Amino acid sequence: MRYLVIVRHAKATPAEHGTSDYERRLSGRGKRQCQQLRTWASDITSLGAYGPTTALVSSAARTRETFRRSFEDTPFVSSVSFSDLIYNGRREVTAEDLLIDLAGIDPVTTSLLVVAHNPTVYELVESLAEQVPDVLDQRGYPLGAAFVLALRDDQPIGLARYPLVAQFIPDV
Repeated sequence: MRYLVIVRHAKATPAEHGTSDYERRLSGRGKRQCQQLRTWASDITSLGAYGPTTALVSSAARTRETFRRSFEDTPFVSSVSFSDLIYNGRREVTAEDLLIDLAGIDPVTTSLLVVAHNPTVYELVESLAEQVPDVLDQRGYPLGAAFVLALRDDQPIGLARYPLVAQFIPDV
């Protein structure tokens, strides 16, 4: 069995005067969310669950920082690709766009990890999960949250329905 771990970036600061949305960095709260994500990823890796992953990360500063603080240099990630194409600030990125980029890096030998933006991550869960978790209906996609779908281990990721097997929502 392999998995798709879908993560929304952690809490970011507002754009400073003269900087773009693309350059936004994580806030103190976002950094604490990443520490909790890192602990979660370390705990599940030690149990042999959900990893190692091939990661796809939006190239925006807040998603790169979320990845770096949460997953970089851990056994949870075997390789990473950064993409300008999945950053929502320049154009509308759909769940289908994200799925196409995931399929493009899917080695069909590891699980997958994506760190990206809302509303795309919500739409991806909504498009792929057999059942959308109640927390997403009530609160939207929480910052720094991870939802895990079970993938077929002998097929590339595609537009199909997958069971939701785990979720992690930081408590800060």
